[in-house]
Formats: sequence, structure tokens, C-alpha cells
Amino acid sequence: MNEIEQSLATIEPSQRVLLLSHCLRPSQTCPGKFDKKGMNCPADCRESCVLGRLKGSALGLGYRGVCIAAGGAMALRFVKEHKPRGIVAVACDKELKEGVSGVEEITKGNGEMPTIVIIPLTKDGCVDTEVDEEQALKTISLGLDGSKSWDMPRVNMARLC
Repeated sequence: MNEIEQSLATIEPSQRVLLLSHCLRPSQTCPGKFDKKGMNCPADCRESCVLGRLKGSALGLGYRGVCIAAGGAMALRFVKEHKPRGIVAVACDKELKEGVSGVEEITKGNGEMPTIVIIPLTKDGCVDTEVDEEQALKTISLGLDGSKSWDMPRVNMARLC
């Protein structure tokens, strides 16, 4: 575990957010719809996708929020609104670099820079991209090995996306 991951591991889930790129969705079958806050998965979604699994995991662990963003500006608005101490971000290299710079800008003079753990895509291209899901799930759950006594809400993870 590197220094940034160690830092995230000390932050309780209620102080973390997960940022996901919408390009991870299955473009031909995803029923999700966008609004100004990101992509919303319908409650009755039957699609089995990485977005739903990652979102469900984070919310099940007690994360403050999850944003499936259509771009960096949307993700930055989410961060500004939720003011997390820790961020796990899954996107392409370009979006990740711009996102880290954007978070630095919005936190200047307004408090402490959150810990940001980035997970780059393993296949990019803006549509039907891929991420190492196992790595992403491990990162989302850093520090939550049962030794912490944080209250974690129960979430029905069967159909979160």
C-alpha cells in the first residue's frame, strides 16, 4: 500500500466519495439517464455492470456519495458540494489529471486538500471502457478490514444500478 492509499485507509467511509466515469457503462444496453448531478441508474435496472457493482460497494460501505460523471466539471461540482476528505476516482488519465488539478483549485484557501486515490482505466476510448474491477473494489474498501468501528449502513446492493 502506498502513502496515498494509507492516508485514504484512515478516512472513515462517511467522509469519502467515489467518482466514476460514465464511459464505463455498457453503451448499447444501459438504461441510465443523465441530469445535472450525473447519471442515475433506474431502481429496476437489470443490467449487470461494473458501475453498479462499484457504486453498490461504496454505498454499502457507507460512502458519502457516488457520482457517475459525464465529465470533469460534473465531478468537480459533486466534490465541491459534498466536501469529502477522501476521493476514489476512476477515469482515463486525461480526466484524472484534470480532476486532481480542479480539486486543488476548489480547495485553495477553503480548507484541506482531500486525499485522492486514482484508478486509471485499463481500456479507454470514451465508450465501453474498462477498469480493473478487483483493484477498484480493493481501493474502495481500503481501511475497512473490520478493525474499524465505523457505523456502516445496510444497503440492498442487489439492484443499485
